[in-house]
Amino acid sequence: MSQEKLAKEIVELVGGEKNVESLVHCATRLRFVLKDDAKADKAKLEKTEGIIAVKENGGQFQVVVGNKVPEVYSAIGQISNILDDSSDKEKPRKAAKGLGGIIDIISSIFAPLLGVMAGAGILKGLLLIASNIGWLETTETTYTILYAAADSLFYFLPLLLAVTTARKFQGNMFVAMTIAGALIYPSIVTLKSEGTPTDFFGIPVILMNYSSTVIPIILAVIVMSKLEKFFNKTLHDSVKNFVTPLFLLVIMVPLTLLVFGPFGVYVGNGIAAGLVAAFGFSPLLAGAVMGASWQLLVIFGIHWGLIPVFINNVAVYGQDGVKPAATASIFAQTGAAFGVMLKTKNKKLKTLAGSSTLTALFGITEPAIYGVTLPLKRPFIAGVIGGAVGGAIIGQAGTLAFASGAPGLLTLPIFYGPGGQGFPGLILGIVVSFVVSAVLTYIMGFKDPVEEEIKTESTTSDQQSVRATNASDENVFSPIEGTIVELSEVPDPAFASGAMGKGIAIEPTVGRVVAPFDGTVTVAFKKKHALAVVSDTGAEILVHVGVDTVKLDGQHFVSHIKEGDRVQAGDLLLEFDIAQIKAAGYHTVTPIIVTNSANYEEVIPQATGQVHSQELLLKLSSGNSQEQK
Repeated sequence: MSQEKLAKEIVELVGGEKNVESLVHCATRLRFVLKDDAKADKAKLEKTEGIIAVKENGGQFQVVVGNKVPEVYSAIGQISNILDDSSDKEKPRKAAKGLGGIIDIISSIFAPLLGVMAGAGILKGLLLIASNIGWLETTETTYTILYAAADSLFYFLPLLLAVTTARKFQGNMFVAMTIAGALIYPSIVTLKSEGTPTDFFGIPVILMNYSSTVIPIILAVIVMSKLEKFFNKTLHDSVKNFVTPLFLLVIMVPLTLLVFGPFGVYVGNGIAAGLVAAFGFSPLLAGAVMGASWQLLVIFGIHWGLIPVFINNVAVYGQDGVKPAATASIFAQTGAAFGVMLKTKNKKLKTLAGSSTLTALFGITEPAIYGVTLPLKRPFIAGVIGGAVGGAIIGQAGTLAFASGAPGLLTLPIFYGPGGQGFPGLILGIVVSFVVSAVLTYIMGFKDPVEEEIKTESTTSDQQSVRATNASDENVFSPIEGTIVELSEVPDPAFASGAMGKGIAIEPTVGRVVAPFDGTVTVAFKKKHALAVVSDTGAEILVHVGVDTVKLDGQHFVSHIKEGDRVQAGDLLLEFDIAQIKAAGYHTVTPIIVTNSANYEEVIPQATGQVHSQELLLKLSSGNSQEQK
């Protein structure tokens, strides 16, 4: 599919151009902020060729498209006005609150800079290596020119953040840049460097070094955008175009130097000092935690909260000891994808795992995680374990980062400091994390559809007999009364993606679960929210009442079974209070999954609309009818 066609489909399926408040992109994702998330067709997007996954995190609707994201982003700009700051847009939706709102703000501000930040970081790392081993002297003009190219982004970072923050908060980006420029204006820098006592109309000014800082300019531009809206509403149209900027500059530059600047620097330094202290207390343990958890943080978008800390550490201390351990997590998931490639017999999965391994080596892990390790579960767990081992090694080695950039093969130079101290530990850590994850993935295994086909398609008469016994045609009767819902519409990726197996879902109108056939209860969860039954002919059915209802800890559920119980079709298994579950803030839509659906050629829904308990719900076809005659 061409990038233009993919761009058109994405815009249409997120609810159209008018539903888009803003759009930025990072290394692999288009990050939409939509006016109404309900207008986006997530299920169709996930099935669209060229889209790896769709995630909703931190108030953003994220479409993962992989390495081609810049081309798709550009194509969206060509076919729409979404990227045009001057275009008329409808009133934006209410901003996300709490942690989600904070993550949305941080990711929107930093995501546009990640590409150039990575490039500049690589160049800075290469220059560190070249100067350390004597290839280039720091006094050479060649070094000076290249270092200016590498360091200018970080030195003038407040200017760039002024632009992205102004775009996020719909402020005047040129006024924002002017405020940022004042913070690093030569005469202000001179006052700070010479220690000159400074005041503003008698109010003492605590001067800071604002080059490479993050928090001060973000705070300043957020307040500026609020004041700008106030002045634009208050002032007459004939004067507001120049009087509003005048007021903003007169108010915000002194206010930033007096309040936001020192406050932002102290807060940033405090957070950085806390993380540095954690690594100082136990570098091995802190490194293990970071190595194990980084990709989990990425999945939920929480990692954005740490990116400003990494940047601040480099700006303030000239180095960062927290980020290196996260590198282990990147290479661990890479190793897990490689392990899948080695073990799987499915040609499509082998190809996907191989290509994902290659991109993950360069720091782009989304295709490996969302396309390979996370859906298969065990490989992702192996990656977490490998990341913990590698992170512990890197933390104990005291590896430091001396520039910013997404961890990957190309950015390894940013971890090479004077004398190469800690760099061998980094190399050892990422190698170990890769190998441990790959080996664990291979040993632990995963549910490989091809392996099951081989088992069921064996030509020996004994294996044919086993297949006839374990995968006979089966009728599954509805365990719940309610309204049929497509599995892809269940608001839980594990079920909606089909990773748990094929099936259907029901929005219940009666809080009762009955046996879907004659069989045995194989799982009765302690939280009572789910159960599994296997039929006498081998069909395995999971009934999961609601989404995330495990968090209710058994409240509003009454179980009538235990594991090992024999049941007849229609026997009462579970009761639940629909109204109370909804009042607690949880969806009650109930997936009914054939967990061994790979044993069947087809899982065919038989009901639509309203369905009553014990009506025919699914037909499981093994394709064995002719074989068994």
